[in-house]
Amino acid sequence: METVSQEIKVATGSEQMPAHIARPASGGPHPGLVVVMEAFGLNDNIRAITGRFAAEGFVAIAPNLYFRQPNNVVAYNDLPGAFRLMGSIGDDQVVADMTAAINFLKTQKDVKPAFGTVGFCMGGRISFLTACRNQDVKATAPYYGGGMVTSRQPDVKPPIAFVEGLKAPVLAFFGGKDAFIPLAEVDAFRDALKNAGKTAEVVFYPDADHGFMCDERPSYHPLHSKEAFSKTIAFFKRNLG
Repeated sequence: METVSQEIKVATGSEQMPAHIARPASGGPHPGLVVVMEAFGLNDNIRAITGRFAAEGFVAIAPNLYFRQPNNVVAYNDLPGAFRLMGSIGDDQVVADMTAAINFLKTQKDVKPAFGTVGFCMGGRISFLTACRNQDVKATAPYYGGGMVTSRQPDVKPPIAFVEGLKAPVLAFFGGKDAFIPLAEVDAFRDALKNAGKTAEVVFYPDADHGFMCDERPSYHPLHSKEAFSKTIAFFKRNLG
């Protein structure tokens, strides 16, 4: 499907948040997706993934959640830089910024009122957290989001603490070689969703590593990347129409 994309600004409170938006060149109205960046920032990889969703029939927006910070995109080999940026944002502000992105989609004539969230790495956690705290989200697909059940920061509730507010089905992906997310955390996430009576599928690839969707990282897994993307597209089409 032919697509168009552009860099835009989205009002969040009194500020203007940069974002990348991609959409089908014609037709509609289409379901809306918020694509959440990795810890490394809103880079070309996330823009490309946003474009892939647009090519499948979604209006997809990727907000720059680090926009308040200088030097807010770092290379994949710069983990200290990624941790610095990741530590600069708080959950309440992130949810407000994500809500601003959804509210922007609501104003678009080619977007129907059916919104999903999908994210990678840090963005996996944020996409799920937003689904728990914003009931406009009708489906969420977090990829290798860490700290879902046990918070990694003092005085910060993990996303699962807000699970009672979750109205969206979940399709979550994890890898067995992911040193950032132990298998016990994956199991705890799956169990917590089940115990809360939520509709969820947790896909676990034993031979996949953290970042397996990103073809710019050594951990890229072509087979699982292709399969997971296909499952995600089917999931969103099924739940967002």
